[in-house]
Amino acid sequence: MAAGPSVCPRPPPVPPGHSLGTVTTTDTDLAADIDATCRLTGEFVLRSGQVSNEYFDKYLFEADPLLLARVAREVAQLLPGDAEVLGGLEMGGIPIATAVSQLVGLPVVFVRKRAKEYGTAKLAEGPSYDGRKVVLIEDVITTGGAVRDATSALRAGGAVVETVVCAIDRSPAGENPLADVDLEVRAVLTKAELDRARPAAGQA
Repeated sequence: MAAGPSVCPRPPPVPPGHSLGTVTTTDTDLAADIDATCRLTGEFVLRSGQVSNEYFDKYLFEADPLLLARVAREVAQLLPGDAEVLGGLEMGGIPIATAVSQLVGLPVVFVRKRAKEYGTAKLAEGPSYDGRKVVLIEDVITTGGAVRDATSALRAGGAVVETVVCAIDRSPAGENPLADVDLEVRAVLTKAELDRARPAAGQA
């Protein structure tokens, strides 16, 4: 009989009032590989309207099955031990949450940016999350706007939301952009780690 897929052990929950502290990836080449895959050069119009000669296309690492699998394994190690449901945020958090779900065996809800206006008219697709501890999964956090909105909506629906795990935290070092909604941010990589990886990627 064939063996089933391996399941990553999850760390114990962080006691109330304590912080996880600085967490670094155990995949030492991950930052350089993501940077090399996602950092594009050329002429790009940014959301602000400014023109840049560089652009970080986060979807490129999520579209690469090997990179996505590596990110998922790192995310899995950052999950609180008492997580009951993963919440993948539209749209970048969904492939990561799905990959992590397969590793750890937790169900997933897929959280829309806004509830659909037909059919079930749900904000979050998937199993019931009322009264359950939902850990949000996001690809990149800068200001945390989408995570903040999802947190408020899921809490209004009865979920217990205390933690978001992201692949990349691009917020200013030492700051928690989601402290105003009492959300702990756990990140696989930070902007500083990606920036430090650039010379290494360029010398490869």
